[in-house]
Amino acid sequence: MSVAPARANASAVFAVPSFPVRRFTVAEYERMAEIGLLTEDDSVELLEGWIVPKMTKYPRHDTTIDILVQWLGRLLPSGWFLRVQNVLVTSDSEPEPDLVVTRGEPREYWKKHPRGADVALVIEVSESSLRRDRRKRRIYARAGVPIYWIMNLDANRIEVYTAPDSATGEYQRSEVVPLAAPISFRLDDSTSITLPLDTAFSFA
Repeated sequence: MSVAPARANASAVFAVPSFPVRRFTVAEYERMAEIGLLTEDDSVELLEGWIVPKMTKYPRHDTTIDILVQWLGRLLPSGWFLRVQNVLVTSDSEPEPDLVVTRGEPREYWKKHPRGADVALVIEVSESSLRRDRRKRRIYARAGVPIYWIMNLDANRIEVYTAPDSATGEYQRSEVVPLAAPISFRLDDSTSITLPLDTAFSFA
């Protein structure tokens, strides 16, 4: 599929620095939080071993999340719930996606974070973070996240990635759909959800 160039202020992709550094494991990153080296006030996430700052959020970004929470909250059946900007653990990363459709009930994750097998859909809302969100798809593919959406607000479209290949770290299928159009995804083999984004974003 073709991809549009990123905005100029989206240059903070998690690339290897030019000076000597080291990657951190998930266990090391979590230990930093346990002993107070990292706190909730540190706006960072672990991506492929690098501790990187989170991107600046703008009104369209936050409003899009609020709309999705409102609509998905109405549509998800019992046994599924939404996590908003919370940790998803993979083998080498702890990203904090904007939205994750998660299996089970919130109390099941009192002592653990969900992993790829626990989720049906990961959504990143992209305004200043497009390059990073496209790079994140290999993290989610390796983790076996079945469906990954990038809601590209600048282009008014959704990049839909499905059929993850954990060996290659790529999604085998992709498509682009308009932002303000109905879109469906599967929770499991027997349940499909249609999100009426044409209604949800009718004001845009």
